[in-house]
Amino acid sequence: MTPNVTGFFDDATNTISYVVQDPEGSACAIVDSVLDFDYASGRTDTKSADAIIDFVKANGLEVQWLLETHVHADHLSAAPYLQDALGGKVGIGDRIQVVQDTFGKVFNEGTEFQRDGSQFDQLFDEGDSFHIGQMRADVLHTPGHTPACLTYVIGDAAFVGDTLFMPDFGTARCDFPGGSSEVLYDSVQKILALPEATRIFVGHDYKAPGREDYAWETTVGEQKARNVHVGGGATKDSFVEMRNARDATLAMPKLIIPSLQVNMRAGQMPPADKDGKVFLKVPVNGL
Repeated sequence: MTPNVTGFFDDATNTISYVVQDPEGSACAIVDSVLDFDYASGRTDTKSADAIIDFVKANGLEVQWLLETHVHADHLSAAPYLQDALGGKVGIGDRIQVVQDTFGKVFNEGTEFQRDGSQFDQLFDEGDSFHIGQMRADVLHTPGHTPACLTYVIGDAAFVGDTLFMPDFGTARCDFPGGSSEVLYDSVQKILALPEATRIFVGHDYKAPGREDYAWETTVGEQKARNVHVGGGATKDSFVEMRNARDATLAMPKLIIPSLQVNMRAGQMPPADKDGKVFLKVPVNGL
């Protein structure tokens, strides 16, 4: 089955969110939504999420799932806001528990922060499947960028999150806590083992040098042939050497501190204090 896929590009974070629709019905899923956040002022906005809500309502769609490919470090999830407006279950990989344990310590969350993934409606494991209307979705565990990364294979479309980018940009960084370039290489091979005509939808695009337009759809065949990091039969040893050297030069994402605190809670803000005020923590020398 070939789902209808509509991408929504967020200029502030270079994130692409997706509405994935059953072509034979009104059921849909939303993948990797964005809550706008201005770090300087600490203010949130729902412009990006509202564009998705408008699209869903204008097309008479029924949201059944709000899917996260992983705990994002570069944008905040709008899943709770979209769930309130449109319904649907929030799902993520079951290794979220590893991520919650890691960053629960980084942000000194204490025992009141549950590290069992219970903030989400559904935790997926390798080999799980579910339906969006009449479409079957299959789950691949594709860690390396983070321990909890998933790829959702829905019909002939694969939503890979940050594991792969467009062929001319390469692959995800692996230097966050719990990341591994060796593990990422193996995860990429799992994706590249899908049929060559499988459409791949990436989580971000940054316009590789020489390319004028943003892009977010490619295929398994194109990735195997042309991906600048793993294409053309690149060996695991050469990839690991390249990835580790490249990651050592990268700065932390601008929104990593608020993003992790919110996204490990399924898009919810930390609990308010006794006066109803919400605060985010900044761990000094913690990342």
